[in-house]
Amino acid sequence: MNRWHALLWLCLTLALCPTSARADELRPAYIEMTEQSPGHWSLLWKASANSRLGQSGEIIIPGVCEIEGQPHREFSGSNILTRLSLRCTGSVQGQTIGLKGLELSSTDALVRIAPIDSTLQTVRLTPDQPVATLARPSAISNVAATYMIIGIEHILLGFDHLFFVLALVLLLKGGWLIAKTVTAFTIAHSLTLVGTTLGLLSLPSRPVESVIALSIVFLAVEVVKAKPDDLRLSQRFPWIVAFLFGLLHGFGFAGALAEIGLPEGDVPLALLTFNLGVEIGQLLIVAVALAALYALRQYRDRWLQPAKAATAYGIGIIATYWVIERTLA
Repeated sequence: MNRWHALLWLCLTLALCPTSARADELRPAYIEMTEQSPGHWSLLWKASANSRLGQSGEIIIPGVCEIEGQPHREFSGSNILTRLSLRCTGSVQGQTIGLKGLELSSTDALVRIAPIDSTLQTVRLTPDQPVATLARPSAISNVAATYMIIGIEHILLGFDHLFFVLALVLLLKGGWLIAKTVTAFTIAHSLTLVGTTLGLLSLPSRPVESVIALSIVFLAVEVVKAKPDDLRLSQRFPWIVAFLFGLLHGFGFAGALAEIGLPEGDVPLALLTFNLGVEIGQLLIVAVALAALYALRQYRDRWLQPAKAATAYGIGIIATYWVIERTLA
């Protein structure tokens, strides 16, 4: 396998990445069931209007409950909101709740159950497990675990956040320098995430998504043009560049959380654990990328720079497509 074969293989691998994937493709459905008075519950179901769930999904309510009156449906942004009133003749603990049609979709659903006289419960439904049994778990550990997993999945499945971190690893040398730079990125996106979620900051989502894609193009160009004897701007001040772009990426994370929904009364905990999950996901990306570069350096050192360049070109091509797609949409 010569250098050009390696380059071709890497380019094809990147080309097969989902080019239409958005930064915040994670758009799970959200169900919130709140007991208003003993035996009387309100249920809110939110799903993307473009998803299979939003168009034909159906809620599986606990067996001790029945629907009172007619469901009320309305559009809110890109989502369909369905509101129900339920009358339950017994405790919902030990009962099942779920979504018909979830097994045919590619998304998850978050379920929040808030009884008057019991602990809050947050469960997660998946295509493999579209129905869950309600128990009496610790509210704190339940919310924390759920949102931490969401944070990990969001950075790993949100391709432009992933590409940005990967480009930083390709550009910089030294584990300590990479760690400081990724930390600056984390601090920045945490600030805008919290500020936006609490209503202190706001920017239109479409321009933000376009600039996020543009930030990846910028880093890809920096990787391609980097020379050992001529440090690029992002190599001289990597933490500053990462911090500034991280502020924009934070708006992207906030948009995802807005779509997912935050449990009332547990917003600080959900924000904290979501951020921790994102940080864990970033560290996983860095660790895997550094391990791959180290293995390549040990096996075929002469392939290292061509492989970096090929990966940067692939990332840059996909990100350029995103810039055009989001700008014209």
